[in-house]
Amino acid sequence: MVMQDPKFSLNPVMTIGRQLMEALEFGASETRAEAKPRALAMLEAVQIRDPELAFRACPHDLPGGMGQRAMIAMMPVTEPGLLIADEPTSALNASIHAEVLNLPDRLCTGRGLTYVVVSHGLAVIAHMCDRLIVMQHGAAVEELTRAALSAHRAATDHTKKLLSAPEGDTPA
Repeated sequence: MVMQDPKFSLNPVMTIGRQLMEALEFGASETRAEAKPRALAMLEAVQIRDPELAFRACPHDLPGGMGQRAMIAMMPVTEPGLLIADEPTSALNASIHAEVLNLPDRLCTGRGLTYVVVSHGLAVIAHMCDRLIVMQHGAAVEELTRAALSAHRAATDHTKKLLSAPEGDTPA
């Protein structure tokens, strides 16, 4: 699972590298010698410019976007069948929003990994997903394809409100 804010999801007293290696050692049954190069490769795969620096850093030493990338790097470690991303860009500034949104798709392609994105921002959903399920008060009220979403072909009033809300606002 990729959480909203890496500062609250990553262990604050362990380096990013140690957290990745621990997941590889326990989740993927790799030795420490096998885990380090793979952890560095995973950091590189999520477009962290200096993987060695991020590997040695604690979560609070990294800017938000780099921390979120490190969290995304951890997701395929144990080769899950499903990834859930909870508001993956909510703690990020607009300049790296799109970059981070493209990472799960790049990592999931070719791995047989399905991912679910939870978001209030329909622009995020339209960018990332093939289909969308709109929920209201915990119940699914509508399902749309990406094409229907892009064409604003919503059937329910709730979905229409979501489509017309300014980005970042969530109608009641």
